[in-house]
Amino acid sequence: MSLPFTPEQFFAVFARYNQGVWPMQVVLYAIAVIIVALLYSGRPWAGKQVAKLLVALWAWMAIVYHFQYFTAINPAAWAFGAVFLLGAFAFAWFGPVKERLVFRPPGGARGVAGGAMIAFALVLYPAMGYLLGHRYPAAPTFGLPCPTTIFTLGLLLFARAAPWPVYAVPLAWAVVGSFAAFQLGVYEDLALLASGVVAFLFLVTHNNGQDEQDSIKQRGS
Repeated sequence: MSLPFTPEQFFAVFARYNQGVWPMQVVLYAIAVIIVALLYSGRPWAGKQVAKLLVALWAWMAIVYHFQYFTAINPAAWAFGAVFLLGAFAFAWFGPVKERLVFRPPGGARGVAGGAMIAFALVLYPAMGYLLGHRYPAAPTFGLPCPTTIFTLGLLLFARAAPWPVYAVPLAWAVVGSFAAFQLGVYEDLALLASGVVAFLFLVTHNNGQDEQDSIKQRGS
């Protein structure tokens, strides 16, 4: 697939974004830390709050990154931003509105995979990028689509009642965004495709019956 921009233009967008939104990177990272804390809080209202914060993250990526910055080099960013807004809407609808999202740390392989994806997005992704020569400000930071999608997919492995529409946009971006790894040399984004595959496999094999019971219990709390 031919891209309408060069790698130099792509990384220049990151530089303009990081310089233009500072210090929001700190705020966005703090939101991620709060989400992780809520996951392990055991509070019955935690799922709703996590969903609200995910709405903020996905709306930020749509409006600020895609609409304000990425459209400068890629007209498709208008469509990407619209789809990300749909993702934000899905988290809002199934979270605060319908209360269908229940987040609870799972055991076994699912918990390990989810935790590893979250840790990769917050710690290993920027470290790997640095080692590959992607230096701030011309580097993807948390709050930009690829690391935030990895984080979201890991988070969804903690969800005990997540309908298909909630997964749709993160999984779609796991495919679309992974092209950067192959065509632009953003090799840390190989983890984006891997995270999408892992999340999809857990999605199609998890126990829907148990998830629905957990959802009912949360709504009754």
